[in-house]
Amino acid sequence: MSGHKCSYPWDLQDRYAQDKSVVNKMQQKYWETKQAFIKATGKKEDEHVVASDADLDAKLELFHSIQRTCLDLSKAIVLYQKRICFLSQEENELGKFLRSQGFQDKTRAGKMMQATGKALCFSSQQRLALRNPLCRFHQEVETFRHRAISDTWLTVNRMEQCRTEYRGALLWMKDVSQELDPDLYKQMEKFRKVQAQVRLAKKSFDKLKMDVCQKVDLLGASRCNLLSHMLATYQPAWARWLGIWNLKVLTKMTCCC
Repeated sequence: MSGHKCSYPWDLQDRYAQDKSVVNKMQQKYWETKQAFIKATGKKEDEHVVASDADLDAKLELFHSIQRTCLDLSKAIVLYQKRICFLSQEENELGKFLRSQGFQDKTRAGKMMQATGKALCFSSQQRLALRNPLCRFHQEVETFRHRAISDTWLTVNRMEQCRTEYRGALLWMKDVSQELDPDLYKQMEKFRKVQAQVRLAKKSFDKLKMDVCQKVDLLGASRCNLLSHMLATYQPAWARWLGIWNLKVLTKMTCCC
């Protein structure tokens, strides 16, 4: 008898959690919809419930920041590539113009124009070499966005759905508890049923909450590794172009003087 009494509450909990009746589903959907409406309209929610998700909300802010900044970075790289091509073209045209004018001018100024024009033409060719690491950088960022960020985004969406279900169940239990009379068997049965729904929703929500936190932490670390690796590839190319440009200009100016 004692063993039967110990297992009775768990049998009840399983039975309530597996309640698939149409009425139960309609009640559940009603409170989920009410919770979604509260969130959409920005109405104040229970401060203790909100505070319990503070760590999760902080992770979500980090995720949305990573999502937004990676998109901005991708757009900036594309714009940077276009500007490099345009600048290289203009630099090459200016170099050709100075060289042509320098050939016509037989004075020292003409020699300086020829030297500067030659340096500008060479610099424009070297500037285009920056596009290779930039293209690679852009491809890596896009891969990161469409794989890592998209996968985390799907998990966040599932978590938000479970959070709405969980908070909707809490609203349902709060509503039932306000009218609860422990002496009435039907009301106690109804309360236990809602309580089982809350426990089931919380179990699913807690699992996805942990998944989201872990994925966001991993996403942040992966982004740092990506940026470190790609900048390590790009910076030498930039430094090489800058060094060549300074060396060429100084050499030509020295020779002319």
